Amino acid sequence: MNEWTLTYDRYEPGREGVLEALCTLGNGYLCTRGAAPDCPADDVHSPGTYVAGLYNRRTSTVAGREIENEDLVNVPNWLVLTLRINGGDWVRMHDLEILDYAQELCLLDGTLTRRLRLRDGEGRTLRWHERRLVSMADKHLATVALDVTAEDWSGRLEIRSALDGTVINDNVVRFRALDGRHLEPLGTGNPQDDVILLRVRTNASRVEIAEAAHTRLYRGGAEAEVARRTEQREGWVGQDLALDLGKGETVSIEKIVAIFTSRDNAIAESALAAQEAVSTAGRFENLHSAHAAAWRDLWDDFDMVIRLPELDRVEMKLRLHVFHLLQSVCENSIDSDIGVPARGWHGEAYRGHIFWDELFILPFLNLRRPVISRALLKYRFRRLGAARRLARAEGFEGALFPWQSGSDGREETQVLHLNPKSGDWVPDNSHRQRHVNAAIAYNIWRYYEVTADREFMRDYGAEMFLEIARFWASIAEARPDGRFGIREVMGPDEFQTGYPGVPPEEERGIDNNAYTNVMACFVLRNAADVLEILPPRARHRLCDRLGIDEAERARWDMISRGIFVPFQGDGIISQFEGYEKLEEFDWDGYREKYGDIHRLDRILGAEGKSANNYKASKQADVLMLFYLFSTEELVLLFERLGYALEPGWITENIDYYLARTTHGSTLSLVVHSWVMIRSDRPMSWTLLEHALDADITDIQGGTTQEGIHLGAMAGTVDIFQRCLTGIEPRGNILLVNPLLPEGIDELRLCILFRGHDLLIVVDRESVVVTSQPTAAPPITIGYRGHYRDLAPSASTRFHLIVRKARQSTQFEMNRQQLETEKATVPTN
Repeated sequence: MNEWTLTYDRYEPGREGVLEALCTLGNGYLCTRGAAPDCPADDVHSPGTYVAGLYNRRTSTVAGREIENEDLVNVPNWLVLTLRINGGDWVRMHDLEILDYAQELCLLDGTLTRRLRLRDGEGRTLRWHERRLVSMADKHLATVALDVTAEDWSGRLEIRSALDGTVINDNVVRFRALDGRHLEPLGTGNPQDDVILLRVRTNASRVEIAEAAHTRLYRGGAEAEVARRTEQREGWVGQDLALDLGKGETVSIEKIVAIFTSRDNAIAESALAAQEAVSTAGRFENLHSAHAAAWRDLWDDFDMVIRLPELDRVEMKLRLHVFHLLQSVCENSIDSDIGVPARGWHGEAYRGHIFWDELFILPFLNLRRPVISRALLKYRFRRLGAARRLARAEGFEGALFPWQSGSDGREETQVLHLNPKSGDWVPDNSHRQRHVNAAIAYNIWRYYEVTADREFMRDYGAEMFLEIARFWASIAEARPDGRFGIREVMGPDEFQTGYPGVPPEEERGIDNNAYTNVMACFVLRNAADVLEILPPRARHRLCDRLGIDEAERARWDMISRGIFVPFQGDGIISQFEGYEKLEEFDWDGYREKYGDIHRLDRILGAEGKSANNYKASKQADVLMLFYLFSTEELVLLFERLGYALEPGWITENIDYYLARTTHGSTLSLVVHSWVMIRSDRPMSWTLLEHALDADITDIQGGTTQEGIHLGAMAGTVDIFQRCLTGIEPRGNILLVNPLLPEGIDELRLCILFRGHDLLIVVDRESVVVTSQPTAAPPITIGYRGHYRDLAPSASTRFHLIVRKARQSTQFEMNRQQLETEKATVPTN
């Protein structure tokens, strides 16, 4: 294995779902899971192709209630490709003896290769060499090339190539009780001798999907004469191609597919567009050449070079994470109306919905290709009207963006969710995570800090930001102590859904979540800065249109100075009001009893208990503040609120909450690693290693097969990009403050900042920032109080001041607990 390849050398049916997710190929418009083309959906395999942002609604009966869900749609399976010998059974890999097996995902050029030697029941051996790609150069095209060699036999070989529109959504086992039938057939066709066509439509959203495929066989480099038979039935069309094959002879099969929907731009009709695309596509190698060139361009901007000779495949894991991020969102996404999904377009987990994960993703994209961030923020802007309606429906002003978003911006959070430990359907109150609103405002501000994109702020960003500020001002209630509180919410920690003793069906969240309240302060404080960014005429027009007057702005300022933040004493920020009254949890006892306690809420639920009773968190909550803000920024925010925040308290808060967190979300590992990097480097690195392995080893024991964890993937890369380099925009100043962990000797990366294309090189002794030739005005680079102007085509070097980080007394205990929990995770 090299640093550009993810390799598997044996077939393990129990791990096939994980491989399918990790070997997904995509291009920002569509993603196809890395399933074997000869295997239909069953208990082992879950083939799936998903068009970004293509949703459909179905109603199911759950626990005696009619529940409507909007799902990311599994569109027709274009991969179907199998064979048989002398009229025997159609080959399915796991029905044969597997003599050799190798599967490689090449990150450099975005291709998946499978090499197999198989022996059937009659002793015939065949070699199967398959390559496939989903074109990054032409987002509508995908292709698979298969070389089949008759190793020790001769006879009649038949190839079946099909488009299967009878597929359903069944990738997530716990959703299989729900209605997963999203497609209705419209027709099939055979418009050319070697082209087949399938048309379907989603049965509620009424989006038409057309797939066209041509399949050709080649022998000795020339197209082979074949007997071709087309079969058409409702929702399915295929061709059987037959020829005689001699002993030791190889035949090459190339299947090229085009996928269009009725939502696509610049087409007359989706079926006609698909037919034309496959007819003019050329051969596999032509597509691969253009596809590989597109990936080279991406890696030129997104790769990081890390000199770490003794660390285990870290560079490959980081590239894998960047690879899956770019397959989910890239330039091919810009003209599509899509957000950034929590699990990529790699499976059906979370129904393909948009949560708050862009909070972990956009900071990385801002510094690489901010045009992608801009497009993703516009997804939110297009749903601003829906956010206003949701705010009004909940009794508030301004805009309230939903915790889960899909096609039209309504709240998509499920009403009930299944506890797989107990088998019970229980109420889901996570729509109370109002902090998603603050995350969107934060993303807008951070995007502007990096890009200085005033046009975006004028046309889109400012209006969203101000309407979010208006929401926080309306939800804040005056308290008897003269401060303002925010009640009946949930913080990022999804274990704490209410107070002890309140039945689930009566839960109304918790009050004064510290993270939520400080983020509300941030939004209300920065609203004034957002207005100042706008030219006077644009500012006047926007305030006039939104009805924002001086009195309202003054009220925002007043609330931003008076929001309540709960403390427990000794500098510990309380996760929410009343948190200090909860019981301490028996961590040792439950680890001994259950081993893996990542999803402690489900374990307690199966025991008839509730996580609401305990000081136990699924993921970082209070510590999100230390993830999103520098120490200096936080001190200023707390000073504005009238609280003293001593920098030393940060370490105490980290230790306090780390000891009470299960990391039931992969995002938690990223956050804890980030906040500990300057105080406890060994523990920080241990957590980072677990985050890097979260999907590769399926650390949560079964979730990766439903889709990768995109926020955590981007977050791990951003640790190297911003945390280890100390990159922090401050107006026209770019601060750097590197801190390389032991084992990393050098880190180099390219970023964009306010029109400058910068190369940053960090080693043990210095940091060098070089600006490539450009027309941008000079910027300032700062390092620990030293500032230097940097013009295009110039370079500056700072010699590093090295300070030794502490190691907490709990480090070894925490590390051993993480290792123990990792070891207990099933490898299925």
